[in-house]
Amino acid sequence: MSRTRPAARRTHDPDLAALMRAVGCRPAWLTIGLVALGSIALTALDPPALPPWLRYLPLAASLVLFGLPHGAVDHLAPARAAGEAVTGRWLAAVGAVYLLLGGAYAVLWMVAPVASAALFVALTWFHWGQGDLYALDALGSSHLDSAGVRAGTVLVRGGLPMLVPLLRYPERYRAVVDAWVALFGGDLGAAWLFTPDARLALGLGFAALTVGTLAAGYRADDRGWRRDAAETGLLWVYFLVVPPLVAVGVYFCVWHSLRHVGRLMGVDDGAREAFARRGVFEALRRTGRDAAPLTAVSVLLLVGVGVVAGVDTDPRVLAALYLVFIAVLTLPHVAVVTWMDRVEGAGLGRKQ
Repeated sequence: MSRTRPAARRTHDPDLAALMRAVGCRPAWLTIGLVALGSIALTALDPPALPPWLRYLPLAASLVLFGLPHGAVDHLAPARAAGEAVTGRWLAAVGAVYLLLGGAYAVLWMVAPVASAALFVALTWFHWGQGDLYALDALGSSHLDSAGVRAGTVLVRGGLPMLVPLLRYPERYRAVVDAWVALFGGDLGAAWLFTPDARLALGLGFAALTVGTLAAGYRADDRGWRRDAAETGLLWVYFLVVPPLVAVGVYFCVWHSLRHVGRLMGVDDGAREAFARRGVFEALRRTGRDAAPLTAVSVLLLVGVGVVAGVDTDPRVLAALYLVFIAVLTLPHVAVVTWMDRVEGAGLGRKQ
């Protein structure tokens, strides 16, 4: 396949659209739909509660299955997005971003865990919305043609995994965030946020934002708008019926991370060629090879932190440690992805 300029990869690019459908969309639609149906069926049958190991399984799987690895190509992706060779200058720049931002955030967790937890939720809200906006653009969704609709889409798509579980499962949601703060001897507080009145207000406000954003972007003959509306409806149902740990763990692996993997393939000429000639699994193998070294380093670092800190082996504590570790990596990862958005003409400031 011939090399294209970065902007061409983003706008009306049939190769990128094919990659996104095959890698980032169809597996996610199928998996999310099946998990939602399974959860509804289990609720109707009223079986015993899921054993702890099964609730934590999707989160544990994300260590090696797309979740953690999707950010382990950040050292290569910016140069590729810019259409340049990966050089020592690029590697040093990305390394400095991770060292400075990740290091600062790690310190913040130790001195202000409640503020750090709030920042993690806000960062993830933005980043997951950012990822879905990119995917919708890549699929040729022409209804995202104004700054207001684009900003609303980011808020809605990021809020589906970060807010909707709070509406249905407040105690479970609070227990997860409490565990992050408890690692540093803090107490979450904010009991008002989990009250019925607060959740009702948040739910009504977010539902209004969802409907308003879709209405503002409505195009009767736009397949992209229909896809956007269908995905939004699916995710609303999914996060309302699936318990939070399972819902977010599966979403992280097969929705957000796979969409970013599709984006990584889109800026890698070798992955594009592998996809065109041999299909999706060969392209995944190539991207997985790029991600493997830093994924291994990250896992070893996480294990080392747990051993040195003497962290309890209770699944709730281990999950909290992993999520705080992910939080520290999320800040520089968002910086890298936002820079890629700028270079590729994507994101909130995309020019139509």
